[in-house]
Order: sequence, then C-alpha cells, then structure tokens
Amino acid sequence: MQARKLKAGLIGCGGRGTGAATQFLQGNDEVEVTALADVFEDKLLMCLDRLRQDPRNTAIASKVNVPAENRFVGFDAYQKLIASDVDIVMLCTPPGYRPMHFEAAINAGKHVFAEKPIATDATGVRRFMASARKAKEKNLTVVSGAQNRSNSAIRQTRAKVQAGAIGDIVAAYVGYYSGPVMHAKERDPKWGDMEWQHRDWYSYLWLCGDQIVEQHFHNIDLINWFVGMHPVKVVASGGAAWRPRTELYGNIYDHLRSEFTYPNGLKLVSECRQYPKGCYYKVYELLVGSKGRSDCRDMGGKPAVNPQIQEHVDLVNSVRGTGPYINHGQEVAESTLTCIMAREAAYSGIEITWDMILNSKQDLMPKTFGYDVKMTAPPLPVPGEYKFI
Repeated sequence: MQARKLKAGLIGCGGRGTGAATQFLQGNDEVEVTALADVFEDKLLMCLDRLRQDPRNTAIASKVNVPAENRFVGFDAYQKLIASDVDIVMLCTPPGYRPMHFEAAINAGKHVFAEKPIATDATGVRRFMASARKAKEKNLTVVSGAQNRSNSAIRQTRAKVQAGAIGDIVAAYVGYYSGPVMHAKERDPKWGDMEWQHRDWYSYLWLCGDQIVEQHFHNIDLINWFVGMHPVKVVASGGAAWRPRTELYGNIYDHLRSEFTYPNGLKLVSECRQYPKGCYYKVYELLVGSKGRSDCRDMGGKPAVNPQIQEHVDLVNSVRGTGPYINHGQEVAESTLTCIMAREAAYSGIEITWDMILNSKQDLMPKTFGYDVKMTAPPLPVPGEYKFI
C-alpha cells in the first residue's frame, strides 16, 4: 500500500528554516510542505521562492504546495500554522521562541522537527522538557537539529567508544572557532525596537542565547551523547574582545571558555569564539581515553547521506513507524541547559552547578510582542556585577 503523503509546515522562514525544509523534501518521498509561517512577510516569500524556483532545488519544487491561505505572517502566525492541516511542524525560528512553539505543537498533537538549541534560558528549558514528556505520552516524534546524531560515522564511532575502543574516557576537549554571525548590516529607521532585534537576532541574548548556546551546542551535545550524561558543574570565563558596544552587536560575548565536571569526575574543556575574518577558524571534538583517543567520527565510514538530510529521513521513518520511535526532547534539552549553565558561569564569574541552573528563575522572553514594542537590551554582562538568578 502506498504511504499517505505527510504534510509539513515550517515556522521560521529564514536561511536555516529554508534549508531544513529543503533537506526534508530532498530526503523523503510522499511528503510535501503545505504551510509557512514567519514574523516577516519578506522572509516567508523569499523562502517560498527558493523552495519553488532555486535551480538547485528543482527536484523538490513539485513537493511544495503552499496556497495563499496557508502563508501566515505575524507574531501569532505559528498558532495559525499549527491549527492547519499539517502532520509535522518544523520549528526553525530563533531559539528564544522554541519552548513556546514546541508546547503549542505538542498540545495540538503534531510531530515536530525542532532546530537546536531548544531555549535560551532555564525557564524555557523546563517548559520544553515538560512538552517533551507529553510528546512521549502521545507517541509523537521529536527530532532535533542536532544532526551529529544522524551522522553514520559518528554513530558507528560512538558505539565503538562505548564498547571500550579507547578505554575509559579521562578527558574531553571541544572547540568552535568561527567568524561572526550577522543577520543585519544596519537598522532601518522604520523598524521599531522589537522588529530590529528580530532582524539582528543573533546579536541579542534573549533570541540567540549567545554563541555557546546557539552554535557551540553541537560540540557539547556530542560529548554528552557519547558519555551518556550531563555535567554537574562548570566554571567559565569570556567577554567581548573585539565586538563593538553598539546596537548592531547587541549584548553577547565573542569568546567563552568553560571547564565542565561530570558525575564521574570527567573534565570537558570547551572553547568557542567568533572573531573577524583572517583569524584562526576550526571546529573539533577530542575524546582522550586510557587506551587511545578519538575525534568522535574516526571509527566509522564516510556518511553516504548528508546528516542534515538523514535526520529528516529518520524523522519520517519514526512518524510512519517504518523506523524506531525518536524523541530527542529530553537529551537535547539537557545539552541546551549545559550550554546555558556555562554561559551564566562566564557572565557571573561564579561556579554554577546543575541544580542551580535547573532551578534558575531566569526568564528572558518579553511579555508582549509587536513590531513596535519598545525594548532596551540589557548591557553586556560584567563578571562580578552580573547576578545569576
């Protein structure tokens, strides 16, 4: 019997959302994208144009069926998309919104692809965790954008490491040295504060979570996944070495170094930075064992499928029941909280434990939303002055 077409809706039509929708369609047959939602109409229309007309995506154009009535714009657009006739909701907005959107999708009985990270503060992580538990009760699939988990070389290496290939893991090192991520060049005078911060979202803490949460998550999540646990405490330092103190550059750091301690005493040293062009760039993981070492992918064959496509194949197989049931929710929430814990340790200058961050009262989300809502971004955090809550 031919499988019924699965309908997917995309919330967040920027570059990552367009890429995720493309990869979903490239990896699967009998699927289609039938709804789009974004705060900005120009982003939605650009996404739709790329999905339909980009010559690199000609093979997927026939799977894009988004009539005018299924193009939702505004701060309530996510609610309208979730209420539409879709089976799968793809969450690809800036991560500050992830807990709210995930909760709404699970409450509506939808399967979910949730880009990483899943929150920017502990309040959001707890909200996401609660929805992940509800998803499991409802047998709803939850696949994250932590594509390392869908990389066959990494999967094979993880199995061998866990079987003792390098002995006991005694230390781990991860790094993400990259360039700045900027989504705007300057502010249009017509943009109110909230619209501006959305247009320049990677520079603002409440939307992006800082580099260690938004980007370096990949490396830290990989170590948590390999060792099968999260850290119990962290000390960290960081700051803004080159990033100007202007509204274009917001209120995040440009470098951060952390030392995590796991329940078994294992230490993970983590470094991330976003420095200008011409500086040293590298992304890496290293596990040091009592009998050898691994870069987390060296004991597996080269992936036959792009992991960012494979994760969507895994998603659809889980939804259809032709593959194992997947719910990444709890593990990816713990990795997100691991990153938030380190960020808060660097901002405050104090050691932060897992219990402290899990019970943190920090809530970065605004209480009202609108293009002209007035917002004053908190200043760049200064250790010793910044208060952990």
